[in-house]
Amino acid sequence: MTASAGAIVVDKIVQQLPTPSHDYYVGRGKIQDLLALKDKKGFSVLILDDELTPKQQENLEKALDVKVIDRVALILDIFAKRARTHEGRLQVELAQHQYLLPRLAGQWSHLERLGGGIGTRGPGESQLETDRRLIRRKIQRLEEQNAEISRRRALYRQQRQRSRVPVVALVGYTNAGKSTLLNSLCKTNILADDRLFATLDPTTRRLNLPDNSTVLLSDTVGFIRKLPPTIVHAFRATLEELSEADLLLHVVDVSSPEAPEQCQAVEKILADLELTNKKRVTVLNKIDCLFPDEPLPGGEGLESVIATLGIAPDDSTVIISASKGWGLPRLLNVISGSLKAAITA
Repeated sequence: MTASAGAIVVDKIVQQLPTPSHDYYVGRGKIQDLLALKDKKGFSVLILDDELTPKQQENLEKALDVKVIDRVALILDIFAKRARTHEGRLQVELAQHQYLLPRLAGQWSHLERLGGGIGTRGPGESQLETDRRLIRRKIQRLEEQNAEISRRRALYRQQRQRSRVPVVALVGYTNAGKSTLLNSLCKTNILADDRLFATLDPTTRRLNLPDNSTVLLSDTVGFIRKLPPTIVHAFRATLEELSEADLLLHVVDVSSPEAPEQCQAVEKILADLELTNKKRVTVLNKIDCLFPDEPLPGGEGLESVIATLGIAPDDSTVIISASKGWGLPRLLNVISGSLKAAITA
């Protein structure tokens, strides 16, 4: 994920603690290790794979004299690069301002170098409060604009419901191949890149099924483990598409060594969105990365691959390669049968 933000990783340190340090997140001994590593490698940015409190972030920056970025800031930076539509940029901007507001005090740490006394403390506090008011107003305006987006999407969904066209939504971990699958099924040419969060804005296309029925296939933002609540809230308008879908296609990258953990992360987010009871088809994608030739369902090696994912394979589990077109005819038949079962249930 760090590479997706354009950073070069010079080293990686892991520490196991019963609970994170209240002041620094890491232990004081690890602070000394980081200072020694800074002298050796000369890094200028420290990235932590977790969400920091404003106090932890400020203390780390003072102790190490480098810029400190936590997991939330890193994800937001990648989102800001990927957002292309007005809606996507609004959602990212809202999340960025909500993240920044409690951290504003640290932005004024340079005033401490002026010392105490008359003429130093007052102006700083005045400017800080001014900035806080400006950001709160900006957040309010962005929330109003996002609420308007939600209202428009709700109207679109009502129109779709009146037209009685079923909706199938693609969900899955980021870079699982959802956009590639949409392109292959619907013969479209939306962006499908081999990188994290290549798709932030929802895309919906018509899909014709083998029984001559038509559905709407919708691609949404990819999930990631420990997805910060701030981002979930900002992208609520987008994620609402999932709640209105008649069927979810959970796309899994079976070639990833972290596929089991990614499946668990998706399940947790679906549970947070109260979507665990939604009718679902599990799509095991990128099988071509494991098997050079198209494998037969139930072929040798496939069962062991599925077993590592913690998934109990059934009639609604489909093995495919979206890029090569393997297994797509069966997937279309499974979608058709699952929709009929969901509608009649």
